[in-house]
Amino acid sequence: MEPIPLFTQAQYVVETIGIIAFALAGIVQAARQKLDAIGVCAVAGLTAFGGGTLRDLLLDRRPFFWVENPELLWLIFALAILSISFMRTRHMALTQRAVLIPDAVGLGLFCATGTQLAIAMEMPPLIAVLMGVISAIFGSVLRDIVCNEIPQVFADHQPYALCAFLGGWVLIGLTWMQLPGWFALVGAATFAALLRLLALWFNWRIPQWRME
Repeated sequence: MEPIPLFTQAQYVVETIGIIAFALAGIVQAARQKLDAIGVCAVAGLTAFGGGTLRDLLLDRRPFFWVENPELLWLIFALAILSISFMRTRHMALTQRAVLIPDAVGLGLFCATGTQLAIAMEMPPLIAVLMGVISAIFGSVLRDIVCNEIPQVFADHQPYALCAFLGGWVLIGLTWMQLPGWFALVGAATFAALLRLLALWFNWRIPQWRME
């Protein structure tokens, strides 16, 4: 199989891990809503591929990364079926917190790959960072909309898109320092994911709009 255009091997690996993490978050959310197997697969796919697809659309990049690599679709289908079987046999109690950890991991990984891909396409730094944010959050937005919930990124008042935004700038900084691309990728992804997990652990809040 030919490598993804503009994607290094490290980017492909990180993108794949991010897809798995977001797919797991989608599967848990769909299971919490008691969707059937088709619904679980659909929500997992939207969560895993939604942000990257919008990124590719905005960057006018063809074919989309999951079209270029159909094995990623098979991976999501297999992961959804195995997860459903595992959760049914174990009778697991699914809570909202079960969604948050894989979602944070996917956030970090996708913000890094989205930003680095935009840099490779010679986008200005701010545009590159915004591509990373879109890659990181849009799949979760689609997941929550399909599950008939207000998107968590807008409603929980805890840093989410902000973590992706800062992670993108970390990647810009590490790239500017001329560090190896894989190091910048892993460093930015780790920073954004840990920042999101810390925000959840310490219950950091973003001031919300108040109306008297």
